[in-house]
Amino acid sequence: MLDRVRKSWSIWRKRVARREERLNDERAARDAGRSADRQRRAHNLFEAAAAYVAACIEDDQDRIDEAEDWVEPSALVFGVNELACRALIVLARERDESPRAVARNLLGLPAA
Repeated sequence: MLDRVRKSWSIWRKRVARREERLNDERAARDAGRSADRQRRAHNLFEAAAAYVAACIEDDQDRIDEAEDWVEPSALVFGVNELACRALIVLARERDESPRAVARNLLGLPAA
């Protein structure tokens, strides 16, 4: 009788140990994913867009690649677009012209 109890106890302990090991592995994988997400989220999309555009102007491929890794590609496109819009508005105010006229001038297009 005592042998059966010992054997059952041993089997139960092994199952619990395997289950704990599996749960620990799952936790470690989940924590690693969260850590990667935190690193990816260390910069917001406007920081990434500013860094990306500045690196493109300076033709610095390493910084371009780094800025691209900060956020998702679609977010980077949105950030670059937002940066362009804000820059155009500031230039238009400084020149006391319409944003359309400034944009056409920057692109070398004839006045509309």
